[in-house]
Amino acid sequence: MGLLRRIADRFDPHVEQRAAVEPSWQALAGGSADWTALKGAAPIPLTPRLAENFATVTACVSAIAQAIGSLPAWIYRLNDDGREVDDKHGVARLIRAGVNQYQSWPEFIEWLVSQALLHGNALAEIKTDRNGRVTELMPLPWPMVTVVLLPSGRLAYDVSDINTLYGGTGKVRRLLDSEVLHLRDRTDDGLVGRSRLSRCAGAIRLGLTMSAFSETLYDNRATPSGVLSTDQTLSPEQGEALRAAVREGWRGVRNAGELLVMSSGLKFTPLTISPEDAELLSARRFSTEEVARLYQVPPPIIGIWDHSTFTNSETAGRWFAQFTLSPWIRKLEEAFRRSVFSYSTKTTHELEIDLSG
Repeated sequence: MGLLRRIADRFDPHVEQRAAVEPSWQALAGGSADWTALKGAAPIPLTPRLAENFATVTACVSAIAQAIGSLPAWIYRLNDDGREVDDKHGVARLIRAGVNQYQSWPEFIEWLVSQALLHGNALAEIKTDRNGRVTELMPLPWPMVTVVLLPSGRLAYDVSDINTLYGGTGKVRRLLDSEVLHLRDRTDDGLVGRSRLSRCAGAIRLGLTMSAFSETLYDNRATPSGVLSTDQTLSPEQGEALRAAVREGWRGVRNAGELLVMSSGLKFTPLTISPEDAELLSARRFSTEEVARLYQVPPPIIGIWDHSTFTNSETAGRWFAQFTLSPWIRKLEEAFRRSVFSYSTKTTHELEIDLSG
């Protein structure tokens, strides 16, 4: 496979690289393996599935995607006098009956926007009947896609077909840009979007690290917390036995408040080291605001009420609609116009997502 990749790179340098096993898909089979690794010493790549362990990332993505998915959507036919609603168009039927056998319209839009927010790109295959009418929009998970720039200047998408929940079959099929709906976040080259997680990985990794630190702190914290000391000299065996007794008898939530019994001249000196003293809580609060800023979500929308009142929370809702939802809605409408409705050089229909809803 390495030889094939080197040959491909030599003759076609415009191939977007994709790992043999995408970590975010591997996490499906491994549960919280990424989260466990973060708490260890070895650094690991920041993947979308790992980033979603940080509650603020999940809250921001859900707030944007669910809000857009819940809005009314209409298909308009364009004519010389303006436009009119076209309830008989194929996409209009998908809005009413579901875009495919698995997803309703709100579920599909929520998935599409979430993919773009987490991966920087979202892709769906446009399936049509023999008359060219749209019959289905099938989601294509971005980790299973490799983007190729053809000599003609068109984009092609090599998709690894999926027939199991946890990965592809290895069979690859090529779709042209006219056969897919491609929603992008901001790009560096105008072709492929770049994930916000990669643009600002430090802020998210910091939040994850502090969450892991807090979890480890409470997992390992002894109750009562302090120092056991004695004037006697303990052998390594005695020290290990004492450590095991403390670990089993007083550490962890289930042993909170247990009576501490000491002998052999042992003395207990309590210590007070709290997350508040270490300014951990204020640092975590700043981290959540950083991620909210990354996704342009006002803090009250994701449940951060530290500086909120009824008045400014209502204003935050309008701000969210105008500056967060509107740009994504505009991108979504243009993505449909560019692909789904591009039957010829003249576009005859357009999608409108009604933000007043």
